[in-house]
Amino acid sequence: MLAQLTLSQTLPATPSATHLLVLLPKSKALPKDATHGDLLAAVLKRRDMKADELAKSPLAANAANGALVAWAMLDFAQDTFAQQVQVRKALQMLLTESPKSVGIVVLGDETQRKRAAELAVYGAWVNSALLPVHKKKDDRKPLQKIELYGLDVGANSFAQGSKNGRMNSPLQAAGNKAFVALKAQAEGNLLCRELTVLPPNELTPALYRGRIKTLAQQYGWKHEEFDMKKLRKIGAGAFVAVAQGSDPEDAAIVHLSYRHPKAKQTVALVGKGICFDTGGHNLKPSRYMHNMHEDMNGSAVALGILLAATQNKLAVNIDCWLALAQNHISPKAYKQNDIVTALNGTTIEIIHTDAEGRMVLADTLTLASRAKPDLMIDFATLTGSMATALGARYSGVLGNRDELVQRAVNIGKQSGERLCAFPLDEDYEAGLESKVADIKQCTLTGDADHILAARFLKRFVENDVPWLHIDLSSSRCEEGLGIVASDVTGFGVAWGLGMLGGS
Repeated sequence: MLAQLTLSQTLPATPSATHLLVLLPKSKALPKDATHGDLLAAVLKRRDMKADELAKSPLAANAANGALVAWAMLDFAQDTFAQQVQVRKALQMLLTESPKSVGIVVLGDETQRKRAAELAVYGAWVNSALLPVHKKKDDRKPLQKIELYGLDVGANSFAQGSKNGRMNSPLQAAGNKAFVALKAQAEGNLLCRELTVLPPNELTPALYRGRIKTLAQQYGWKHEEFDMKKLRKIGAGAFVAVAQGSDPEDAAIVHLSYRHPKAKQTVALVGKGICFDTGGHNLKPSRYMHNMHEDMNGSAVALGILLAATQNKLAVNIDCWLALAQNHISPKAYKQNDIVTALNGTTIEIIHTDAEGRMVLADTLTLASRAKPDLMIDFATLTGSMATALGARYSGVLGNRDELVQRAVNIGKQSGERLCAFPLDEDYEAGLESKVADIKQCTLTGDADHILAARFLKRFVENDVPWLHIDLSSSRCEEGLGIVASDVTGFGVAWGLGMLGGS
């Protein structure tokens, strides 16, 4: 459960919070109304720092009343990502003590205060909720309350409270639209991260399907499953090839639907949900198999976007398609040089069994595109070559419309979840030419595999549906990324909501 938010336009002379974050606009001098300004001035003097150096390095100190106070300056000329990092660093000075409540003071003009408040409240929400751990004794305590001071919450910013009662009452009373949307986004981000960190014995395809069914009942999503029996019957040979190596055969493509009466477009979200990836017969070495329970992150991103869109009642129809399976070794597992036939009739020559993600996505994309959505986006921790190209601080985007790819990059800049565009030119596909089938699954060399994987996937997008492929190289970034402090970032949820018009 997220911390309760209360908002106040006025700032008491001495805030009661035991942990206080003060956000200032970048300036060469401290503002006269800076909270605990005398203490801050003394700390700056002791460290021989100028005031505007707070825009690079937040500071913290204990006030006379014992409160821990953290100060940071925000440079509003910088991009969203840089502002997020600054807020995250300052918040972590407070959240490491696991406080019950945090006070947030925002200063500057109205626009600056609004921006600072949104960054800080969202940062407090996503970084204070407790992700699952499995320790005999867990001493962590969740943040229970956020007190926001200095923001005008006049009548113009009021909105209706949540009909399903999930919104806490102070936020509902304040009714600020921005915070209602941010709360939904935080819930989506946390769902994504919670699912991703679960150990593989707690998130097999069967257990995952059970969790999804419960969520569908809770949020009123239409729920449909294509299990292995049904997938064999319809001819989804690419998906079945990967999933047949598991015992039990609990893999499935799960289809969830959200509908809004005023929607003018339908968006399909497709997520790779490989609950554990051994590499198959092309077995991964231990260092690369570690954390392969997170190979289902693409499906968690799609679910997180769906949850946030539902809670925020976005006026868009969403079809969410989740490819849930495992890539195991067994006598039944698919092998190099197998030839399998995908749902759309394409024959595929298997080159490497660790390229399983594109196989399960192939048939899932075909199913999703046959419904003729206005836009289709797939999310996948797909290729090591994308991580080699970008590291863990960006994810990659490719698509079949140049203007759509550019929009994706722009939304990445706005959301702080940064994307880098890669080419998808036709001549790349020469590397996938097969002498014995319609297409090779990949190459053995792995050169430009992130591009070849997208070219492969494009073969299974029917009806010329506008399509984006997000290769999630930043699903895990050690010590956090942007506003998120944990290694598992939930990257893609905020960006996806931006693409849907939710931010």
